[in-house]
Amino acid sequence: MLLRNKTVVISGVGAGLGHQVAAACVREGASVVLGARTEATLAKSAAQLDASGARTAWRVADIGAEAQCAALAALAVERFGGIDAVVHVAALDSLFGGLRDADFDSWHRVLDVNLLGTLRMTRACLPSLTARGGGSVVLIGTQSSVAAPSQVQQAAYAASKGGLVSAMYSLARELGPDRIRVNTVQPGWMWGPPVEAYVRIQAQREGIPESEVLARLTERMALPELATDADVAETVVFLASDRARAITGQSLLVNAGELMR
Repeated sequence: MLLRNKTVVISGVGAGLGHQVAAACVREGASVVLGARTEATLAKSAAQLDASGARTAWRVADIGAEAQCAALAALAVERFGGIDAVVHVAALDSLFGGLRDADFDSWHRVLDVNLLGTLRMTRACLPSLTARGGGSVVLIGTQSSVAAPSQVQQAAYAASKGGLVSAMYSLARELGPDRIRVNTVQPGWMWGPPVEAYVRIQAQREGIPESEVLARLTERMALPELATDADVAETVVFLASDRARAITGQSLLVNAGELMR
């Protein structure tokens, strides 16, 4: 078990990637502390992960609010004695469009959640990570921050995640002396609820089978299928574990080989 006896804080736990990350962490021996804005989603996820509640804790938390970030970190200390890793899944990705039609007030909200919110949550966890003698911060980025997709425009989302990668370099250098590692997982097209919805809506819009829309995506991959939420979660587990003890300041694409660097 890669995360035996460790405590992992996970922000943005919903039906997709956040839940898959939590499930992989529990499977690998961790206790998990779940945060998100929706109470019903958190309760459902926690019950599915561990019906006994012995290895799960959750609290409604909006990473846009510093006090709520602090409360989530405090819950981890109260329930499990500290924090060994924090995984940032929480993100605002529902704003579509480019520069020509940009509503910059909306861009501010995206940047506040995806960039500053992630930094708020990280800072809230620092005292416990330091007290533990180090740990891991895993950021969830996006391939679109380095290669914009042709199918959709999400300029604000891509810019916010690109800024997060830039911040990662500074964080890795700043926090390294305390043995806190900071890395980014960058998914491409990832089979899970958002992409499933995209495929369904696009098929309805064009009057074609969903399999045809999916085929357009997979033909771009070196591997003949999309990465899944679970595939990304496995990468997160590795970076959160001691197996990655000498890795910091790195970005790893999980994209079935669509983009190679």
